[in-house]
Amino acid sequence: MEINWTEFFAPVWLSVKIAVITSIIVFILATYAAKLMAGRKFPGYSLLETVLMLPLVLPPTVVGFVLLVILGRRSWIGGLYERLTEQTILFTWGAAVIAAVVVAFPLVYRTVKAGFEDVDKDLEDAARAQGASELQVLRYVTLPLAGRALAAGFVLGFARGLGEFGATIMVAGNIPGRTQTVPTAIYVAVDGGNMTLAWMWVFSIIVISALMLMFVNRRS
Repeated sequence: MEINWTEFFAPVWLSVKIAVITSIIVFILATYAAKLMAGRKFPGYSLLETVLMLPLVLPPTVVGFVLLVILGRRSWIGGLYERLTEQTILFTWGAAVIAAVVVAFPLVYRTVKAGFEDVDKDLEDAARAQGASELQVLRYVTLPLAGRALAAGFVLGFARGLGEFGATIMVAGNIPGRTQTVPTAIYVAVDGGNMTLAWMWVFSIIVISALMLMFVNRRS
């Protein structure tokens, strides 16, 4: 069976682009939230923690439905975006990024938070006692000591963005050449009986994930 290479590579490139953007955004957001939450207790802590972790336990289609309502043209967010750009945010690759960020956030947040909580507080206090500012403590003590957790969190964000399906198909659809990612392409290929193309996409996503893991393991 002859393979249309343009048809094959389009979802791969889009998936990689979405995964890279997702991993960067979710890493920044999750690291910031984890640093604020690690080792602290305050009124409403448990409620806030539950909200942050909720997408982890909800079915992806439920997350997708909520995003569909929030980003739709009837919502103030969707309406404002449409007035500013004269187009809807739904059924674009940007919507796929948003869906991936929301779904990946709890995984990255939990991993990074655990890393921050494992940092020896005495070392941070010693740095402060030597006159280091909070920014210097964070840069030279906290982040290096939590480095493995940060690397693991980044990989999880990338992998989750690369493999996201349920929420993505709800808000971005499956438009070939525009919003079709590897997971949705595999679903369509299997549904259409094109097992050769499905296996090629499966192999591609395995290779990309493995290379990412190898790179981060070397760096960490």
